[in-house]
Amino acid sequence: MSRVGSTPITVPSGVEVTVNDGVVEVNGPKGDLSQTIDPRITISVDDGVVTLTRSDEERQSRALHGLSRALVNNMVIGVTEGYAKELQAVGVGYRAILRGSTLELQVGFSHPVTIEAPDGIEFEVPEPTRIFVRGIDKQLVGQVAADIRAVRPPEPYKGKGIRYVDEYVRRKAGKAGVAV
Repeated sequence: MSRVGSTPITVPSGVEVTVNDGVVEVNGPKGDLSQTIDPRITISVDDGVVTLTRSDEERQSRALHGLSRALVNNMVIGVTEGYAKELQAVGVGYRAILRGSTLELQVGFSHPVTIEAPDGIEFEVPEPTRIFVRGIDKQLVGQVAADIRAVRPPEPYKGKGIRYVDEYVRRKAGKAGVAV
């Protein structure tokens, strides 16, 4: 029995969960999300509690059971609280500037790199070296943060680059000293 899949999801007040032909729609104070769920998973909404059950005990169905429950739970959390990822730019002259909904990065290239915010994503730059990516869709927030990090990932010698705030960058020793 799946521990993740069999755990019920409690729906907070102000959030509405509806299921139509395998599509789960979650409406809340921060916005609306929808997700298509595999037909092997059955979803029932009763008295503010969402439960997911699987049709059989095949390996794929067991895997989809936990996945589907996690996706629905992430949607419920997203429309109530939202998600955020924090990045930091480490390096001399590395900085981020917010121009409207566009993020402009200066990270050691001869030109600034611009990243347009997709629908449902907001950028916040409280300091020139800190970037917040906020939104209600957990997958989209993580993907946009990964795309920003991929512009200049941290390098192992000086640690320069864009990294997540809680990320540990393993440092390497430089060249060995020259024998005199």
